[in-house]
Amino acid sequence: MFAVIETGGKQYKVNEGDIIFVEKLDCEVGSEITFDRVVAISGASGFVAGTPTVAGAKVTANVLRQGKSKKIYVMTYKAKKNEKKKQGHRQPYTKVQINKISA
Repeated sequence: MFAVIETGGKQYKVNEGDIIFVEKLDCEVGSEITFDRVVAISGASGFVAGTPTVAGAKVTANVLRQGKSKKIYVMTYKAKKNEKKKQGHRQPYTKVQINKISA
C-alpha cells in the first residue's frame, strides 16, 4: 500500500515505515502529525486518484528530527562593474517516519 501526499508545495510517494525529509514543519520532535492532503492512494481495493485530494484519506507520521541540510553557495557577479557577492544557504527540513496510511 502506498500514498502520494502533498506538503510544503511538493509531492511525496510514501509507504508505511518510510523515512522522508520534508520542508520544515512547525512541530516538536517526538510528536505525531497527520497529512490530510492525500493526492492518490493505492491498496488492496485498487488505485484511487483524488480530485484534487482523496476524501477521508490521511497519513500519520512521527517527527524524528528538525534540522538543516548541507550548505550551498550562491554567487552573483556583474561583469565590468567590480561587483560580486557570495551567499550561503542552509534549507531547514523535518525528518518524519510514516506510521499509518488510512483511506
